[in-house]
Amino acid sequence: MAEYKCFNCNKKVGQDYLRKRIRCPYCGSKILFKPRSIPTRLKAR
Repeated sequence: MAEYKCFNCNKKVGQDYLRKRIRCPYCGSKILFKPRSIPTRLKAR
């Protein structure tokens, strides 16, 4: 499952809460984002 965070307070927002509303349950902000993982780069020999 995708993990969403609030842009304002940076807390995790559960997937089940997003089905009901698109607001942060902690601060009420409407801006949520999905954090991206940083890819690992390998050096060629």
